[in-house]
Amino acid sequence: MPISRLTVLFLLVSTLVLGSCASSYQRLLKSPDVNKKYEAAIAYYEKGDFFRAGTLLEDLIPLLKGRPEAEKAQFYFANTNYKQRNYVLSAFYFKQFNDTYPNSEYAEESAFLNSKSLFLDSPGFELDQTNTVSALESIQDFLNRYPESKFRAETENMSQELQKKLENKAFESAKLYYQLRYNQAAVVALTNFQQDYPASIFAEQAAFLRLTAQYAWAQESIESKQRERFSEAVSFYQQFLDAYPRSKNIKAAQEMYDVSQAQIVKLKDVPASASN
Repeated sequence: MPISRLTVLFLLVSTLVLGSCASSYQRLLKSPDVNKKYEAAIAYYEKGDFFRAGTLLEDLIPLLKGRPEAEKAQFYFANTNYKQRNYVLSAFYFKQFNDTYPNSEYAEESAFLNSKSLFLDSPGFELDQTNTVSALESIQDFLNRYPESKFRAETENMSQELQKKLENKAFESAKLYYQLRYNQAAVVALTNFQQDYPASIFAEQAAFLRLTAQYAWAQESIESKQRERFSEAVSFYQQFLDAYPRSKNIKAAQEMYDVSQAQIVKLKDVPASASN
């Protein structure tokens, strides 16, 4: 299909314009004129060209020290990283901005965006959650400093999402002990989970897995420890029945309870051991 002369002309003009813009930007990068570079950086920023704005501002920040433009330049530079999804960098630069300009007109927004950067950098629950904990700490600090902030609702939603991630991580970690048949460790981890997250959506499953792990631990224990551990299984069953009387796992729980009761009677004359 032949290309029209109009199309060729359009492509030629576009190429020339783009080339002109690129060469103009390159000249700005090399320019010693701080004022000109600053005005251009702000113009790029306001047009949404955050890459070029950020590159110019990074060069300018050391040159603007002591000048009134420095504050805005540092906030905008942090935000260019945020807009480009460089969340580790934006969190760092927003925090640096707040440390330098705690009373700035941008301080509240900067603190919020620092927290949001950490939130967005938080990994999936299956990975290490150190960054999630850092994000929660930052969010709590923001809510303490700005209790009436216009960003409060969004910040609280971020906090809830991160808490759910930690909850998910805690449950999956506890469940892993159960799946690996480390029954004693599973009982401890699932008990801790129930204490830390009593209203969790995983609460019922955690209670049943704890009972199952305790029952299995009792079965695999030495005879002198079995009565004590079956008694604990009975206690876990009673707690499970009280909390979840309509659970789909009631029948399986009842079977473990019946066997545990029978074993307690059978082992009543076996002396208890102080060892594990």
